[in-house]
Amino acid sequence: MKQLFISAFVLLTAVASFAQSEKFTAAMKKNLAAMDTGFKNPPELLNVANNFERIANAEKNQWLPYYYAAFCQVNYGFMEQDKDKIDSYADKATELIAKADSLSPNNSEISCIKSMIASCHMMVNPMQRWQEYGQESNSNMEVAMQQDATNPRPYFLKGQGLKYTPEQFGGGCKTAKPQLQTALDRYATFKPASDISPNWGKERTESLIKDCK
Repeated sequence: MKQLFISAFVLLTAVASFAQSEKFTAAMKKNLAAMDTGFKNPPELLNVANNFERIANAEKNQWLPYYYAAFCQVNYGFMEQDKDKIDSYADKATELIAKADSLSPNNSEISCIKSMIASCHMMVNPMQRWQEYGQESNSNMEVAMQQDATNPRPYFLKGQGLKYTPEQFGGGCKTAKPQLQTALDRYATFKPASDISPNWGKERTESLIKDCK
């Protein structure tokens, strides 16, 4: 009888865990879809960021919701027209990605977000901030490449950064295109770990390469 009780308890626990996992995945997919449309309506990105943060706070042990919340915040920072406000979005993204990092250390995808955050800070005043934030952005890109050589996103970010760097400072299409092509080659074989794992950047890479032709 005791063995039967234990077996039933284990089964019920497994069923409840599976149901919770299904609920988490469904919530993530819903907000990932909203995130995609949010890029066409930037203020919506902040709503999606808040949704991801709520999911993260409920789940506690999942790094992806914190990651996507940071991703939304930093991308909104890139689109913010008021330069006095950009740092606050980058700072919020830093807070969120630090939580993701604590749950999944040495993660190439997280290092990519750290690189983006540094670039976001830098764009407030590139001439004054390059020394600090430009180096930080490049350092995180290099770390991301070392952490996962198959990840196309650090190469995409490096190529994108070079594309918009003036030629007199070592940028332009000539230096950007090899990095973008490397990214595109990796996108061709990259397989995300799950349906909700990071898988962004391919279309943007293709667009940048087309601009450089």
